[in-house]
Amino acid sequence: MKSKKALALTVFCLFTTGAVFAKLPAPSEEQKAKAVEAKAKAGEAAKKEAELLAKSQDRVADRYIKAQKAKGVAVKPTPIATAAPAAPAPAAPAKK
Repeated sequence: MKSKKALALTVFCLFTTGAVFAKLPAPSEEQKAKAVEAKAKAGEAAKKEAELLAKSQDRVADRYIKAQKAKGVAVKPTPIATAAPAAPAPAAPAKK
């Protein structure tokens, strides 16, 4: 009985192996355009979320500092240097 199950499992694995190695078709121009648009939209959303997170963190820090001042504790926040904006990529030389 066990040998029949093992044989059936082996046959099943042999027949389904081809499906694992199948390739997907190349995306069409429309699909590529949608992917680029989705990527841009996701980038904008991530930037907006990062700004909202920074504002929220600033509010929490301000509230903490005010609470500590009310207790008479002097709080000096650690200054954090912001990253300089990325330099623009050099332009490609013009083709003649």
